[in-house]
Amino acid sequence: MRKFKILIAALLLFGVQRADAQQDAQYSQYMFNGIYINPAYAGYKEQLNVHSFYRAQWTGITGGPRSMSLAVDAIANDGNVGLALQVASDRLGAQSNLTAYGNYAYRLKLNEDGTSRLAFGVGVGLVQMGIDGSKLNPNDPEMYQPAGVQSKVVPDARAGVYYSNSRFYAGFSADNMIAQAIKVEADGFIAQPKPHYYLTAGMLVPLSEGIQLKPSFLLKDDRAGPTSLDVNAFVLFNDMIWVGGSYRTGVKLYDKSYLDKNLSNQNSAVAAMEVFPIKNLRVGYAYDFSVGALRGYSGGTHEISVGYYFNKKNTRMLTPRYF
Repeated sequence: MRKFKILIAALLLFGVQRADAQQDAQYSQYMFNGIYINPAYAGYKEQLNVHSFYRAQWTGITGGPRSMSLAVDAIANDGNVGLALQVASDRLGAQSNLTAYGNYAYRLKLNEDGTSRLAFGVGVGLVQMGIDGSKLNPNDPEMYQPAGVQSKVVPDARAGVYYSNSRFYAGFSADNMIAQAIKVEADGFIAQPKPHYYLTAGMLVPLSEGIQLKPSFLLKDDRAGPTSLDVNAFVLFNDMIWVGGSYRTGVKLYDKSYLDKNLSNQNSAVAAMEVFPIKNLRVGYAYDFSVGALRGYSGGTHEISVGYYFNKKNTRMLTPRYF
């Protein structure tokens, strides 16, 4: 069984390395900090905060993805400007990516008290893509297969728009806007970046005193691989504990006849919880269950998130702004 798992991982890894598309790192708790998918989210929480992720995907499969990220977010100019710095590391077998972005969002007030805003954001940074040839062990090595570590650093930009009020939010963003135009490597062992598009929306629905429901969705597409849809639902108890889950599946929005006809739309289900052990500290955990082709071979996916808020005022976490 162990050898069979390694074989599956090798096939998955080889497909990723030779593919024309490069998927961004995937997180399951992005709905609690949208800066990872949209630069216009910068300043949304209206206070200085630090947030981090660690994700171990497909545990039990050799070479499964391992992702880490860190973001620092704040406001300036009386809340009319959002600023964020984010760095991330993502590894899948022999492939690795390291990214760093500085994000700027201009946040327009749409009402007098500023609870309704429309933000336009941009992010600029660097992407380092690499591959360690020593971790490759194909049965039939290719002529130009790297023997050691190869890497390429390219500039990149991302852009987005984000609307929010006291009960609703929606955003659209795109990344790899510059990196996609830079030829990475003729032999294709380092995947050529492709633009990724994200459409998300959610709302907060009071159910009773101390209980609120937050449904949301995220649509992801890179115009090369399958389109992915996340449907999420979380419940907040007494402003202290979030409990909920997600279902991730493939959807067909337009013709992608170049994809394998036998691809399954089923991907994963997620169970997650976030708690506030102390006033300004947030800790979250998510577990992804594989329900598609990896069911029975993967030990699941573990994801931990930690956030800390440097409050300058006594805020109440009753609106999506503080989620």
